[in-house]
Amino acid sequence: MPEAPKITKKPADYNLELKNKRTLQFIEDMTSNADELQKNVLGEILSRNAHVEYLQTHGLNGRTDRESFKNIMPVITYEDIQPYVERIANGHTSPILCSKPISEFLTSSGTSGGERKLMPTIEEELGRRSLLYSLLMPVMSQFVPGLDKGKGMYFLFIKSEAKTPGGLVARPVLTSYYKSRHFKDRPYDPYTNYTSTNETILCPDSYQSMYSQMLCGLCQHKEVLRVGAVFASGFIRAIKFLEKHWRFLCEDIRTGTIDSQITDQSVREAVMNILKPDPKLADFIEAECSKDSWQGIITRLWPNTKYVDVIVTGTMSQYIPTLDYYSNGLPLVCTMYASSECYFGVNLNPLCKPSEVSYTLVPTMAYFEFLPVQRNNGVSNSISVPKTLNEKEQQELVDLVDVKLGQEYELVVTTYSGLYRYRVGDVLRVAGFKNKAPQFNFICRKNVVLSIDSDKTDEVELQHAVKNAVNHLLPFDATLAEYTSFADTTTIPGHYVLYWELSLNGNTPIPPSVFEDCCLTIEESLNTVYRQGRVCDKSIGPLEIKIVESGTFDKLMDYAISLGASINQYKTPRCVKFAPIVELLNSRVVSCYFSPKCPKWFPGHKQWINTD
Repeated sequence: MPEAPKITKKPADYNLELKNKRTLQFIEDMTSNADELQKNVLGEILSRNAHVEYLQTHGLNGRTDRESFKNIMPVITYEDIQPYVERIANGHTSPILCSKPISEFLTSSGTSGGERKLMPTIEEELGRRSLLYSLLMPVMSQFVPGLDKGKGMYFLFIKSEAKTPGGLVARPVLTSYYKSRHFKDRPYDPYTNYTSTNETILCPDSYQSMYSQMLCGLCQHKEVLRVGAVFASGFIRAIKFLEKHWRFLCEDIRTGTIDSQITDQSVREAVMNILKPDPKLADFIEAECSKDSWQGIITRLWPNTKYVDVIVTGTMSQYIPTLDYYSNGLPLVCTMYASSECYFGVNLNPLCKPSEVSYTLVPTMAYFEFLPVQRNNGVSNSISVPKTLNEKEQQELVDLVDVKLGQEYELVVTTYSGLYRYRVGDVLRVAGFKNKAPQFNFICRKNVVLSIDSDKTDEVELQHAVKNAVNHLLPFDATLAEYTSFADTTTIPGHYVLYWELSLNGNTPIPPSVFEDCCLTIEESLNTVYRQGRVCDKSIGPLEIKIVESGTFDKLMDYAISLGASINQYKTPRCVKFAPIVELLNSRVVSCYFSPKCPKWFPGHKQWINTD
């Protein structure tokens, strides 16, 4: 997740070596004094917000010490603060959650009731995010020298935003950051020398943005030292875009003109400052893209690339083989850990294997606590985290410096912008320590069963969607005997696959259109993040239902038992990932059906008015 690509003139007294040295010393200092910094952060948050309604309601009464805070304030989920959030969204300006004005809402990729969660934020949080970004390249420069001598090719995009009834903007955290002065007007830094111009990144049309960013990247191919996007899925989507559109891009480079489909005038002007007629480069790109195999296409077209900068932890790890194929095995680098609620930490060993990535939480970002989680000993070895906590469980939360090596925890944050003991939903494992600050492996999002891009679908939501869809089968006297799901990323974009085993009681055959209607009903029933991925971002493909032979799920149980599962504890997994199980299911498929069109979607919550 890179910094701003704004290039300004280099100051006469600019000293990169000294700047990097100071940044690395800051990391040493803050990790050595993690507990003291955490104590100060909590005290500052509570003292400045002493009179806000939420803290007063719970009876904190101006106390700022850790012990009182932990004894009095409950550990919460989004549903607990949703009424407060909705009042702010509706225009209430009194200090409800935070003493400073809420500047906007950041829309989470997590959802509540099918709608994006709204995370309150304040203007000064942009400074904290910028601080975290400023740590990344000094750390990286220790492992890969000379990155200041070239450019980074990053595919960055803004997404739709909406306005709440009270007039506050609601948008994803990265859209907020890219549109801020911290991004657009960033002072000179050789590490923020990017191939994409601000205009191409800030273009609201995703096709024009992708096309123009790719064109800029190709024109400057010899200068590129690193490539990336936010998520692995986004970078692969960019390569697939090139695979589809390289002929048009080559024509633009050959003639020094821009395709007529790029109609945004600011984008055209920005690209024309870079684009010059270059038949030789066009021939080179054409020759490479025309080859039968696209293995190593990144190093073939951008030969000086040192690494690929993308998130490949959590569900994004499913894209690692594809990235390895396109990059010829270049290092895959995960630099930072962040969410809509808060920016958390940095990877201090960025060239490690993706499976070994750990993040050091920055103790000045927020106040961190950790809820121990357990593994269920069933067939799925699933994470067990209670939805609501009793008094004993609330007392089990530990502070940042008190976590134990190897233990798994759910992350709980208290932020400057009005979240108090908020359960983020991320499960982390303690991998080690940097001085006094722990380093965490990201394990998973709690309860998520399906994810392709930024979407997160949990088991309850999937069950609800399937329940709605099977109503289409009732006229044919058919019922759903059993089902499971699979996030198929062998296609680009990836898509959800549902395996259905039916009980057919009637004699009337079920037309294909009925199963297609089932696909669409499921998509219409899924959350707004999924539907945006289908409709607007084109980051998720049409949902697929695969009908399997009768007895398939008995075979699945037999297989699980053969691997040591208890027949008494076995229950059908609602999502499968293990390759032999996917192969077993696919071997028994009798027919396949896809959603015939995109589901309905629009920005914002249902009751809101969109921004122009």
